[in-house]
Amino acid sequence: MSAFRRNHRPLWLAYALVAITMLAAGLFYAGERARHAAVDRLAEDVMSDAELKRALLLAVLDRSRTLPLVLAEDADLQDTLAGPAPDGIENLNQSLEALIANTGASVIYVMRTDGTAIAASNFRQPDSFVGSNYAFRQYFTGAMTNGTAEQYALGSVSRRPGLYLSRRVEDDAGRVLGVVVVKVEFDALEENWQRSGRTTYVTDTRGIVLITSRPDWRFFTMADIPQDERLAIRESLQFGEAPLETLPIWSLEAEGGHAFVATEEAQGRPHQINLAIALDIPGSGWRMHVLAPSAETERAALWQGRLAALAILVPLLALGAWLIHRSGRTARRTAEAEAAQAELERQVTLRTTELTEARDRLEAEVAEHRATDIRLQGVQQDLVQANRLAILGQVAAGVAHEINQPVATIRAYADNAKAFLDRGKAETAKENLELIAELTDRIGAITGELKGLARKGRQPTEPVDLKAAIDGALFLLKSRFAGSFDRLSISDIPSDLKVLGQHIRLEQVLINLLQNALEAIEDTADAAITLRLTRLTDDDLDLAVSDTGPGLPDHVRDNLFIPFTTSKEGGLGLGLVIARDIVIEYGGRLSVETSKAGTTFTITLKRART
Repeated sequence: MSAFRRNHRPLWLAYALVAITMLAAGLFYAGERARHAAVDRLAEDVMSDAELKRALLLAVLDRSRTLPLVLAEDADLQDTLAGPAPDGIENLNQSLEALIANTGASVIYVMRTDGTAIAASNFRQPDSFVGSNYAFRQYFTGAMTNGTAEQYALGSVSRRPGLYLSRRVEDDAGRVLGVVVVKVEFDALEENWQRSGRTTYVTDTRGIVLITSRPDWRFFTMADIPQDERLAIRESLQFGEAPLETLPIWSLEAEGGHAFVATEEAQGRPHQINLAIALDIPGSGWRMHVLAPSAETERAALWQGRLAALAILVPLLALGAWLIHRSGRTARRTAEAEAAQAELERQVTLRTTELTEARDRLEAEVAEHRATDIRLQGVQQDLVQANRLAILGQVAAGVAHEINQPVATIRAYADNAKAFLDRGKAETAKENLELIAELTDRIGAITGELKGLARKGRQPTEPVDLKAAIDGALFLLKSRFAGSFDRLSISDIPSDLKVLGQHIRLEQVLINLLQNALEAIEDTADAAITLRLTRLTDDDLDLAVSDTGPGLPDHVRDNLFIPFTTSKEGGLGLGLVIARDIVIEYGGRLSVETSKAGTTFTITLKRART
């Protein structure tokens, strides 16, 4: 065996030298290739991200640039500038305030030709622009000279940066009236950029940072600005007291056609290497810069490439070792393959069993769902039948409620007629019988209305004499509440006052309300009822029925207009429901106010045109 090892030692040494060389070269080549590919992918991703961010910025700019153009053509704005009046300025302030919510602008304001703001969307705020003079601003002088101007600046009042878009306002004769300005702030856009995890900023033609995902970089510069130009910018107050220092960014050597920069991070942290992408912003002279950290990406790609190389080289080298050292490996590999096959078969069997069990459970669930569906259909049929019975009971209760009062009155007049006949007063008894005939006609009208409800549709509206309807209701209630009528007072109702509705149905409403009021004061000695007009206009009127009874309980008041809700023993709880539906049907409404001092029902009705 020792001789065999000595004979194979040069072969093993040569194999080891080749293996080390292949590993070193393969790892280096694969790592560099993977790193360059990762940088290319990162550049494509950053470019896509930058183009999307540029598109969003252009969308904001394009949407905002149309607003000054439209406002400059507004006739009300021109009239206010031409002859500012308090009412006109107030209306303009409110109009500008309303525009803010729908346009995305930060502030909209209007200036006279001397640069003084006379109206602004923030006129209610303590830092309102109204009264401030902006004649020193470039966006004002540019608009006055060229008709339109744009300037990114720090607000002199709000101290918030933004883009000012201005437009000169002229009348039809071409006379200059003033300037309208729309300020656009980019806070939402900057927050969106911050969430991307990549430093994004926009610079103007001088390289000054305007919009940025890093607020601490705002108003820094890409390159050093000459002192005289720096002083001129500061005197213009465009960026307030910003020192205009140079950004902590250093250019690095380009690689693979890609630009790289280093940025200074927080104290105690090393500089960060970033892939840099820059895009022009059309129509503005601005330039967008996106910096994406690349060190981690390159490092991860480097290791992935090396691992991939190892995944390829190790089997090749192992194959070489196997060719050199193949004795015994065939049996071992065969055993490993058999073990793997056995494990695979075990996994297949286990998975087949699980799938079979899952299929059985699914079939059981399907059968259960079908049975549930059949039970649900049966329940639905039961509910339909129950609903039909409930509707039938409600209609029957409504008929009983509506004809109850006329029937009671008929009984009273019939008893009176009998008494008059016994006394030999046939003429008076005849009058009572005529009244009974009228009341039977009324019952027929009520049942006719209920039939009309079954046929769908509603009774046509007609002018109704309000005083006659009130008198009719009192007539029907007199027989039952004769002893309480002395506590009922009625305000003067014009005899020619007509409302839209239907005579009998309006009587129904009044009977329900008056009957409830009379019943409410039956047990109260000093209580009273008033019926009066509380409001009378050309279009409608309010008729109030008030009592000084004990008021309604809370549980009844909260459910007052729900069928079968009542505070009276033996009551049906349908009167107010029917009354409200009648009033609503003819364009009115029925409302209630109640307390321990009494209850007031107010009927609002439409006046009939005469």
